[in-house]
Amino acid sequence: MNNDLLFDFNVDKAAKTVVIAREFNAGLSIVWDAFTKPELLDQWGAPAPVRARTKYMDFKVGGQRFYAMISPDGQERWAIQRYTSITPKTHFKMYNSFADKDENPELPGSEWDYLFSEQNGRTTVSITIFNESLARMERMIEMGFTEGFKMTMSNLDQVLEKLKNKNMRTINPWINFNGNAEEAFNFYKSVFGGEFTKVIRFKDLAGPDFQVPENEANKIMRIDLPVGKHNVLIANDVPEFMGRVNENENRSKIVLNTESPEEADKIFNGLSAGGAVEGDIGDTPWGTYAGMFRDKYGIEWIVEFSPATGGKGF
Repeated sequence: MNNDLLFDFNVDKAAKTVVIAREFNAGLSIVWDAFTKPELLDQWGAPAPVRARTKYMDFKVGGQRFYAMISPDGQERWAIQRYTSITPKTHFKMYNSFADKDENPELPGSEWDYLFSEQNGRTTVSITIFNESLARMERMIEMGFTEGFKMTMSNLDQVLEKLKNKNMRTINPWINFNGNAEEAFNFYKSVFGGEFTKVIRFKDLAGPDFQVPENEANKIMRIDLPVGKHNVLIANDVPEFMGRVNENENRSKIVLNTESPEEADKIFNGLSAGGAVEGDIGDTPWGTYAGMFRDKYGIEWIVEFSPATGGKGF
C-alpha cells in the first residue's frame, strides 16, 4: 500500500458499527469489479494463509454469494452475502452471515454498506458495517477482524496493480487497404508470428440494414494481429463505393484503448472537440464500446473500450 492512501478504521461499540474508508490507487471500474466479481473476490478476500472460494454468486438485488474461508488444513467456514441494494459503480448493500455447508444461516448477522467514489484516478471505498449483536461484533474483533481486514486490503492492492497492468491503456495503428488487407496481414503474421485474434468480413455483418455487394462480401471489415504483449495491428478493406485510399499517403488511424466506458467518453469528447465525428461513440457490432473521429488537426482516431477483456482491448 502507498503510504499516502487514505485508510480509516473506526469501531463504535455503542452503535455496534465499524466504519472504514479505504483509498485505492486504481480507477473506479476495476475497483468495483474487484468487489463484485467472484473470480476477483477469491483472489484477495481472505487473509493468508486462509483462502477464499466462492461456490456461486449472483450479484443482483435478491441474489447472493455463497463462499467459504478455507484454512491450510482444509477446514471450511461458510458464509452467505445477500445483496439488498445495488446502484452500479456507486453503491451496494448486503447482509452477511455465517452458515453451514448446506446454506443454513447462523444468525445474527451484519449489514454491510459500500459506497464508491473516484477522484484523480483514485477510488475511495467507504464501508459501514452494522452488527445486529454487540456480542457478535466484539467476538469478531477478538478473533482478529481488524488485522485480517487490513491483510485483505493489502491483497487487494496487489490484485488491482495486476489488473491495471493487464488493462493498461494502449495505442494501436489501424490501416486501410484497397481490398488486400488479408494478404498484407498474412505477410505481417509470417514476420511477427502469432495468430489473428479477430477476423470479421463484410458478409458477417450483412443484413437488411447493411447491404453488401457480392464482390465485397469476402473483404475484411476488421482484422487484428497482436504484436508483442500489449500492441495490436488492426486493418480493414475500404469498400469500392467509398473510393480508394491513396497508398502513397497516410492511410491509418490511431486506436486508443481505455480502461472504462467513462474514460472512453471523456477522451472521445475531449479529442473530438473542434474536429469532425465520423462515428458516434457507442456499442459496436464486434462487442466493444467505441467511436471514431477526425481531430481538428486532421488526425483520425478510434477510442475503444473492450468489456470482454476488462479494457485491455482486442
